[in-house]
Formats: sequence, structure tokens, C-alpha cells
Amino acid sequence: MKINKIFLVTAILFFIFGCNTVSNDGYRISIITKALDSEFWQKLKQGAEDAAKEFPNAKVSVLAPTREINIDQQVNILEDQILKRVSALVVAPCGVAEIIPALDKAYDRNIPVLTVDTDVDWPHRLSYVGTNNRLGGKLAGEYLIKALNGKGKIAIIRGIPGVQTHEDRVGGFLEALNAAPDIEVGVLQPANSERDLALTVMENILTSHPNLDGVFITSDQMALGALEAVDAHRLSGELVIVGFDAGEEAIKAVREGRLTAVVAQNPYNMGKQSFLAALKAAKGEPIEPRIDTGTALIDIENVDRINP
Repeated sequence: MKINKIFLVTAILFFIFGCNTVSNDGYRISIITKALDSEFWQKLKQGAEDAAKEFPNAKVSVLAPTREINIDQQVNILEDQILKRVSALVVAPCGVAEIIPALDKAYDRNIPVLTVDTDVDWPHRLSYVGTNNRLGGKLAGEYLIKALNGKGKIAIIRGIPGVQTHEDRVGGFLEALNAAPDIEVGVLQPANSERDLALTVMENILTSHPNLDGVFITSDQMALGALEAVDAHRLSGELVIVGFDAGEEAIKAVREGRLTAVVAQNPYNMGKQSFLAALKAAKGEPIEPRIDTGTALIDIENVDRINP
């Protein structure tokens, strides 16, 4: 009878608390990004790992699929971390609809869920950590309008359709263009945040739209791929090209005059702040529903001042 009572109490506690937020090793935070194949994601990873060094009772694991387009692989990583009963999850969704069932499983097990870089429309998400992407897109649009004196033909190269990060960047950009009716968007095409694909997409755009004046590109990797196509067509410095992310290679391209401007994010701070917020959530402490990690626009006028 005594054994049955102990078993009953244990079962009730497990039902109430779901998973143990603290293992024998302390708090375990898992950050699942879209990939780790670029400077952006590596900086985010470094920010999280550096932040974790200040907390001996907490560990962080930064995991990712091999490519941003590998949504099924990201779902598998999520489900594996849920089975391991981590203390909190931070995710940069590759695809929204695809990951919702996995997030529901986390919620059912009382695992706090936060998003980083890309938000998700899910009622149990505790916090979004990252850039105000719509503002960033608007900054890019306003800059391009000024650079083109309010008229011309442009193209937009964007990431995977349906991913909120890129939806917001394009949305903010188009919102800014409402003030410039003489700027025509000739083509809007995805390149899935992949450098090689963006090179091909830009090649096709330059062939089919030879009178192009400018381009807005919603990530560094795509911008750098597009620049290879522009260079091949001997148009470097002839087009107004605005990118997004501001990694070291993109900053170098701004200094060289190949990339006109770039909207800067702070992936290191994203990693740091997402870890700190997730640790608070694991401890049951309140966190802000949105944590803005900063947005700025860099061109030749301020590139050395911002990133000397």
C-alpha cells in the first residue's frame, strides 16, 4: 500500500510538471536554427554559447538542418530534443505549418518555446528574439527610393516563400515603395536563401530585364550570389543593390562599392538574448514577448564608422 501511494504521488507530480526542467546537469537549452552554413548562423551560435559560459548550471546546444530548405530535418531535430525533455526550446522556423505539430508536443510536455530570427503564429510562443524585419525592409525601400531619385525598374530576390522573416522584409520594402509610384517592381523571385541559387536567379533576371536599375535582396547569402552574376555581366557599381544581414563579406562588398547598402542585423546578440530569455523561461521567470536585437542601414557613408 505504501509503495502504491508513492507511485501515485510520483505519477501526479509527473502529470503536473510534465518534464523535469532541471536535469542532473542543470538547465538544458536547445537552440534550433535554420542552418549553420553561413556566417550569420555561426555568429548566432557563438552568441548563445558565450552567454551560456556565464551560467555553470546551464548548457546550450545549437542544432540545425544542413540547409534552410530542409524543413523535415528541422522537425526531426525538434522532436528529438522534445523526447530528451530539454528545459527550453528556441527555434528559428524553416517552415511554419510544418513545425506546429512539434511545437504542440513541446507545449504538452511543459517545455517553454521561444523563436529567434523568424517568428511563428502560434499561441504558446513565449517570446520572439530578433530584428524588426518589417522595419528593416522599410529602411531598404526608403534607401533605394532615394538612391534612384524616386524612379526606375527594380527586382526583389527573397528567401523561401511563407517564411515570416522574408515576408516581413518584403512587406516593409513594398510599403516604403508606396511613396514612389514611379518605381516599378519588374520581378519578385525566391532564391531560398542560397548563394548558388541566387546567382542563377540573378543571371536570369539580368537577361530578361536588361534595363534594371536596382535590386533588393533579403539575405546576405543571396546578395553575395547575385553580386557574382552582376560582376559577370560587368555591371558592378551600375545597379543599386541593397542586401540584408551585414555579415563580414557583405560589409567588404559595401566598402568595395559592389553592394550599395545592407540592412544590418545582430546575430550574435540574437544568440545571446535568446539563450538568456530561454533560461529565464526554464526557471519560470517572466520574459518580454518581443526582444528587439537592433536594426540599422549601412552604406559607404557609414560603413567604417559602424564596422571599422
